Amino acid sequence: MPKQRITKEMVVNAAFEIARNSGMEQVMVKNIADKIGCSVQPIYSYCKNMEGLRRDVVEQVGVFIQNYVRTHIDKEDLFRSTGRVYIQLAKEEPALFRIFILHQRNGISSLDDLYRKETDPHVAEFIAGQLNISTDKAKQLHLNMLIYTIGIGTIFSVTEPGISADEIYMQLEAAYETFLKQALYA
Repeated sequence: MPKQRITKEMVVNAAFEIARNSGMEQVMVKNIADKIGCSVQPIYSYCKNMEGLRRDVVEQVGVFIQNYVRTHIDKEDLFRSTGRVYIQLAKEEPALFRIFILHQRNGISSLDDLYRKETDPHVAEFIAGQLNISTDKAKQLHLNMLIYTIGIGTIFSVTEPGISADEIYMQLEAAYETFLKQALYA
């Protein structure tokens, strides 16, 4: 039988699957080699260091999450449903959610930096138009929901046996209503 040619894509995909099923801490050369069914040598040839491979995995996680959100969002209620989709993601893919939320973000020294780096700049304009509020108020509403969703989603993804999704969604909806009132009447 001819030798299997191991590619970088195979290594990154195997590392992604390991991270998805067991968390980033299990992304190790031996585990990747076992997953692919090869010796550790081909893995080392692609991975000058594990940090670079982990960055590749984080990038693949980001792509996965963008596709997940795009396919699960309610296009009739974009803003409100986005939070629900992230909570659903935390439930269905807790390891990927944690990787996405907890990966190192460089160049962030304020919440405004975080907002600009992590969101589409047109979202605040869209929210402002939908709710008939200023773009600044829409941005603050969006930032508040982003912070709240990250927090409650993280709690949801790390609890055992787990908080019910209904309870989480109820909290998310209460936060939305509170932040919306603040945006509308402040």
